[in-house]
Amino acid sequence: MAITLEFPTLLRLLDERSTAFRAAVASAPSLDVEVPTCPGWTLFDLVQHLGGGDRFWAAVVSAGPADTPPVTAVTARATVSAPRDREALLTWLTESTNLLLTALRQAGPDNGCWTWWPASHSPRTSGAVARHRVQETAVHTYDAQLTLDAPQPLPDTLALDGVDEFLSTCCATPSPWPHTPTTFDFHTLDGHSWRMTVDETGAHPVPLTAIPPTTPGVSLQATPSDLVLFLYDRPPTSPVQITGDPSLIDLLRAWEPEE
Repeated sequence: MAITLEFPTLLRLLDERSTAFRAAVASAPSLDVEVPTCPGWTLFDLVQHLGGGDRFWAAVVSAGPADTPPVTAVTARATVSAPRDREALLTWLTESTNLLLTALRQAGPDNGCWTWWPASHSPRTSGAVARHRVQETAVHTYDAQLTLDAPQPLPDTLALDGVDEFLSTCCATPSPWPHTPTTFDFHTLDGHSWRMTVDETGAHPVPLTAIPPTTPGVSLQATPSDLVLFLYDRPPTSPVQITGDPSLIDLLRAWEPEE
């Protein structure tokens, strides 16, 4: 599927969510507080993960087209070591985000680069990296806010693109679905819809612009933010309405497509 947000918008959203993440870290009572949605991780672990990811993807984008992760990116990930002092940590985190934003700006949206999603519907470009990184940062910002008992919904524009991005990048695959063929429908309360079919040819998401011609195996409806959070296995801020066979969701979560 095509990227639905313009590249400058993706960069702006990445900067905004990174700023919100740092604000949550700055307000936390301790860096050792556990993150409820990341079992076994403290807030410090989450910061090191997000900042290290920014540095990794900055190196990936800067390296250009590649069939395997560039050595510079692998080294950046293997040697990541965030400072424990909070002020120094926030500075390190800001630097990490700026490294990624600079690499993306210099590359532009259409430059090729390695990605872990070679068989998905998303392209292997710096623009697709920016799009996915916006969603990762947004969800981890929500994780950080949960440590303060103050989770905030994802912005609507970001979340609407997030549903499409998750289905296109994280779900789409030519690997055969090992169960009975079925369909998953996703609806927002304001009228946006997507369908994903799963069968022997793989998983194939498509946008729905009209009433589905057939009844889906399972259908989910919620706000854009809550759909994204549900897809990332985070607790939504309000109930997600599920109709059809809810066990299909468990099968989808447990599915590990072949590379």
